[in-house]
Amino acid sequence: MQTIICMKWGSRYGPEFVNRLYAAIERNTKRETQLYCFTDNPIDINKNVICKQLPKINLPEAISLTPWRKLSVWQHPLENLKGDVLFLDLDLVITGGLDSFFDYKPGKYCVIENWTQIGKNIGNTSCFRFPVGRYNYIFDKFQKNPEEIWKKYRIEQIFLSAEIKEQYFWPAEWCKSFKHNLLPKWPFRIWKPAKLPRETSIVAFTGKPDPDDVIKGIWPVKKSQFYKKIYKQLKTPQWVSKNWS
Repeated sequence: MQTIICMKWGSRYGPEFVNRLYAAIERNTKRETQLYCFTDNPIDINKNVICKQLPKINLPEAISLTPWRKLSVWQHPLENLKGDVLFLDLDLVITGGLDSFFDYKPGKYCVIENWTQIGKNIGNTSCFRFPVGRYNYIFDKFQKNPEEIWKKYRIEQIFLSAEIKEQYFWPAEWCKSFKHNLLPKWPFRIWKPAKLPRETSIVAFTGKPDPDDVIKGIWPVKKSQFYKKIYKQLKTPQWVSKNWS
């Protein structure tokens, strides 16, 4: 049994994001796979998803709704989970097989090499796999002084990369960033859609636009930054529409 976990809290992502993730996992795994969702609101989530309460974590108020909450999955015990589990963010578009993510360096912490910090040994936790319980010291250390660690590292994935010496990056072709890897440079993006590499299984949509935005052909900008509409334009790729369902 392969285990994938995700988290949903607050109001940014509705149950449809979890349901899309579950459907994508079903399409892209050949082995028996279960999805756990740690959430503060399980209403309308597919009954085949195993919903559990958000793991408890002591967070400063300023970061209570940020990805720092993802550090809670490093505690032990974590429900009844054992062995390697794969964590996936809710705003990923899955475009290929996921079984290989369980075969790659079993028993190790594997993560995306952050696209904007190549060569700096910093992971991007949109997609990572870890053995439950092996690195629980990370959670324990954070809980002893969460505010000091937050102010030192600012981003949870930088803290993780600093703490875990046995950090392995997924093959670069497996995980791509829509904005940083696939979206054509301006002005080509105005008429040319992003191309999906054949070997890519996961496309991350960090920040904006979200997959929903891309399907609508929009790139949201703040009213005070209306001038960014000049270069924040895009064409909807068919592969996003096909896989985001």
